[in-house]
Amino acid sequence: MIRFRDATRADLPAVVALLADDPLGQSREGADLAPYLAAFDAIAANPAHQLIVGEIGARIVATCQLTILRGLSRQGMTRALVEAVRTVPDLRSRGIGAALMAEAERRAHAAGARLLQLTTDRSRLRAHAFYDRLGFEPSHLGYKKLLDP
Repeated sequence: MIRFRDATRADLPAVVALLADDPLGQSREGADLAPYLAAFDAIAANPAHQLIVGEIGARIVATCQLTILRGLSRQGMTRALVEAVRTVPDLRSRGIGAALMAEAERRAHAAGARLLQLTTDRSRLRAHAFYDRLGFEPSHLGYKKLLDP
């Protein structure tokens, strides 16, 4: 049985391992936990952010970050952004990702959000099919720009 909870600092090695465990993550993530610890502290200090982990027994098997966004568009609608959705490779296609997204949706709704949105890399075709099955619609074209340090 999977249980969802807010992540703790002690969970970071497992969360970072999940982030790094795919072709895109291998090129983006690093072994030094210091930047992740600093980011975690900022996330934990801001009530608009939630770093969620799913665990089975003592094993972290899934994670995502949920951010609640207030905006003026759509008549001031509150929306929620889901980022960094991951499950462990050996347990994929067993409903864990769907349960994680249901948890994110539940938390978003509880925070007053009326729209749940996410982006996914164009190369993640299995993720696209997953989000389609969950009722997400590919409604926008996303852009990103890296800023100089």
